[in-house]
Amino acid sequence: MKAAPRPRVTEVTHPLVQHKLSYLRDSSTPTVHFRKLVNELTLLLTYEATKDFPTESVEIETPLERMEASRISGKKVAVCPVLRAGMGMLDGVLSLISSARVGFIGMYRDEETLLPVQYYVKLPADLSERDAIVLDPMLATGNSSAAAIAAVKEAGARTVILVCLVAAPEGIEHLHSEHPDVHVVCASIDRGLNDRGFIVPGLGDAGDRLYGTK
Repeated sequence: MKAAPRPRVTEVTHPLVQHKLSYLRDSSTPTVHFRKLVNELTLLLTYEATKDFPTESVEIETPLERMEASRISGKKVAVCPVLRAGMGMLDGVLSLISSARVGFIGMYRDEETLLPVQYYVKLPADLSERDAIVLDPMLATGNSSAAAIAAVKEAGARTVILVCLVAAPEGIEHLHSEHPDVHVVCASIDRGLNDRGFIVPGLGDAGDRLYGTK
């Protein structure tokens, strides 16, 4: 019998990640800088999220001689941001994995029930041949992320990694209760949730801060 997957969480504590996260948390950081920082931070988190990608040896010609070099071995990737805030993370991933296909999952949180409401899904037709990276900046209650991952799995994704900026312990626990196989990569595991279901200390509403709305 195959053993059940062990829940996996990677909190990236690299000084560059924590430095940029400190500016994201700062309420005085303007929209233009917040947007740039989300892009840069996502790039660094993607580096960590993809470190287990398999490689293969290929023979190449340098300007001086032939050699054996390593390249990623035919990994097909789909990047799936959760609208709208996940869009702010998309370019950071595509700057490293330019050949990835992109899918979109539209969800919003009902502020009364804290449950996700899905309003749009558009995923690559060949998702069953790809490994998915789901982008959702805030893993708070875990409801929206879990629903987005369920949609990606139903479409046939081979594996799923969730990349988020900040996570709450409650969100991680809930996500892994439904999807224990999903690797979560984040810049911080914060203290918890407040009575409104927002991460504290957190960084506020990522979508509002990305796009200058309230």
